[in-house]
Parts: sequence; C-alpha cells; structure tokens
Amino acid sequence: MTLTGAARLAGVMGWPVAHSLSPRLHGFWLAQYGIDGAYVPLAVRPEKFAEALRGLAKLGFAGANVTVPHKEAALAAIDDATAEARALGAVNTIVVGADGRLSGSNTDGGGFLANVRDFFPGWSPVGKTVAVLGAGGAAKAIAWTLCAGGATVRIINRTPGRAEELAYALGPKAQAIAWDKCGAAIEDVDLLVNATTLGMKGQPMLEIDLGPLAGDAIVADVVYAPLQTDLLQRAKARGNPTLDGIGMLLHQARPGFAAWFGREPEVTPELRKFVLAGLQR
Repeated sequence: MTLTGAARLAGVMGWPVAHSLSPRLHGFWLAQYGIDGAYVPLAVRPEKFAEALRGLAKLGFAGANVTVPHKEAALAAIDDATAEARALGAVNTIVVGADGRLSGSNTDGGGFLANVRDFFPGWSPVGKTVAVLGAGGAAKAIAWTLCAGGATVRIINRTPGRAEELAYALGPKAQAIAWDKCGAAIEDVDLLVNATTLGMKGQPMLEIDLGPLAGDAIVADVVYAPLQTDLLQRAKARGNPTLDGIGMLLHQARPGFAAWFGREPEVTPELRKFVLAGLQR
C-alpha cells in the first residue's frame, strides 16, 4: 500500500538485523489490515544503541522491537518496564508514549504460552510439571511465564550455576537439575521444552534420551530453523505431541503490533506459511 504523511512507524533494532523475520511478519499484518504504516529493520551498533533508542520518539516512531544484542541494554535505557521484563533483565518490545516516554516489556514467554494454547486449546500451566532445557534468554522468559501461571518448572542446563541462579530467581516452584540427571527429571513432566540453540542449523545436535518421557507429554522446541528439529522428529516417532518454534515468534509479536498500529492481529495459517517462506530465502 502507499504510505501517507500520517503513517505510523515501528521497527526492529538489532546488530546485525538483516536476518530478522520481524519486518516480513509485521509487513504481512500491515498489508492484511490495510494499515497506513511501516515496520523497518534498524541496524544499530551496540555503542550507539541508547542514543538511537532515545531517537525513536524524536523521529515519530510508535515503538520498536529489540533483538540481539540489545535486549539487556534496552532495560537500562527505557523509562518504564513491566515486572516480567525487570525480572528477566531483558526487553524485546518498546512503546513510545504520547509524552515521549519509553515503556518496555518482554513478550517471549507470553508468545510461547499462546503458541501452546493455539495447538492445544485449553492448555493451562496450573498444576503442570515442565522441564525446560537451557537457562538463557528464551528459557528465562518461558520458565517465568509458566511459573507465574502455576506450573512447577525444572531448569536443566549444562552449566549448573546458571540453572541454580534462574531457579532461585523464579522462587519455590522452580528447581535446578544437573544435565546428567535429565532422564529422571523428565519422567513425569507434562511438557518438555528445548530453549537452547542445540539442534539449530549450524549448531550441535541436542543429545537427550527421550526414553523416560511419558507418551502423552508435549515436546516443544523454540528452534525454527529447521522447523522440524531432530528432537521433534524423534518425539513424533515415539508418539508424543509436538510443537515447533515458529509459533512463538508469531505470537510474541502480537502485543507490539497492537500497541503501535492500533489493531489486534491474528496468527493464522496464512501468516505462518508466509513467514516460513522467508526462511527459504
């Protein structure tokens, strides 16, 4: 569509940022809803990030997403942040207020939970036991959301100290588990989540024995390149329900789009197909 002088602007700030699927994702919604607006990639060097972030209001931007390596720096540079973002120490969505103040949130955990419910309607973390592999940014967001929703979460990580640090921050419903105790830790879980980069294209495979896992436990992977990771293929082969990583990306984008462009967007099969096509380029 043709932009006018009243077009609303948003974008994604990262370094590098050329690989981001966010412009393709938001561009689909803008076209679908006929919105006078644009979402653009903003390649910002780390040393220029705080200055560029403050420039959003001056340039008339409604807000921006923040990706690697700026998520932690964004928290320190904004005016307000949600309790979740502060607990996680990272921001991925920023909204510019009418007064120019910058408000930040972290929508990754909510995006993960929305994706689970998309494929398993009615699923609730209340009373569930979940094993999360990893203790990095994605693991933190997912574990925080599930704990807050009433689940008991086991953090399984190769570096014990990071798992213990995350479990302590999450409170009594979280527990750190050593990687070599993984088998026993997944025996009775309702959901197993790979929140590491293991299994991603160009990364080592995720070596985990699924033998102890219950047959009805959901197996989810945050990796979406490849879409069907080795973990998901092995889980499917043994009959477990599975969940790939692209849906989390789609759902985490919804709150920002709604705030910037004034329309609550939908995650549809057409959107999923369109964004996945961008992985082939």
